[in-house]
Amino acid sequence: MTQAGAHIIAVGNEKGGSGKSTTSLHLAVYLLHQGYRVGTVDVDSRQQTLTRYVKNRRTTAQTRGRDIPLPKHLYIPTAWGDSIAENQIAEREIFSRSLAGLRKDVDFIIIDTPGFDCNLARATLELADTLVTPLNDSMIDLDVLARVDDQSGEPIQTSPYSRNVQKARAERLQRTGSTIDWVLVRNRIAHLGSRNTSQVQQTIEKVAERLGCRVAEGIAERVIFRSLFTLGMTVFDPLEADILGSTPSMSHVNARQEYRSLVSALRLPVRLPVPRADNEAKAVERLRA
Repeated sequence: MTQAGAHIIAVGNEKGGSGKSTTSLHLAVYLLHQGYRVGTVDVDSRQQTLTRYVKNRRTTAQTRGRDIPLPKHLYIPTAWGDSIAENQIAEREIFSRSLAGLRKDVDFIIIDTPGFDCNLARATLELADTLVTPLNDSMIDLDVLARVDDQSGEPIQTSPYSRNVQKARAERLQRTGSTIDWVLVRNRIAHLGSRNTSQVQQTIEKVAERLGCRVAEGIAERVIFRSLFTLGMTVFDPLEADILGSTPSMSHVNARQEYRSLVSALRLPVRLPVPRADNEAKAVERLRA
């Protein structure tokens, strides 16, 4: 439980290109459509992918007259002074103040982290209630969690990222009596089954057991996600042909169901948003569904 009640979801993985920003905005927009107040935070000062995604969404809303929900978005810059220690202190102060203000206004905060270890990524872990780790569907990407025996598929050594997460979980447990709910998500799953796909599934389950985390149903590889980024849209938004450039297909429908399944797997707490008359009951039922 965070200080002002906002549930913090960190989307983290120390590997670029795993789908963290796409996952972050889809989670945010899903919750917005359920009637919840949502804040998004980008601590990836190099790529700023989530920030660009949100900007694209604002542009689409303004230029096309779309009535689409927008999260309260914050970008946390990296300090560039001569002293590393002073930079880290400054970054954490800005991060702490920014989140303290955001907590007062939202029900959920979703933080997109960079694909490398850094001060703000570790600060995010210290505050997370839920940690979502998207993983591209390959044995190479599982290396970000643990080194795996080539023959048995058993994890034989945890990675630096996993050790950072476990340290944050232990410290949180000692501090609050509850730990971070860590959920692994297979991403960009190939449509056709293969030996590699089966191997990845078996290995990720073994790694999850070793790390004490859970595995959610994955998200398939879909071309639509590339188009949605430039528009700032998600599969939860109404998409007509004039917006998308073509008629939405079954791929769009299936992607929506996959993300709904992911939200369900996260077991997020049901919190009533600011009173909105008859929307309250609907929002609660939708999040439970």
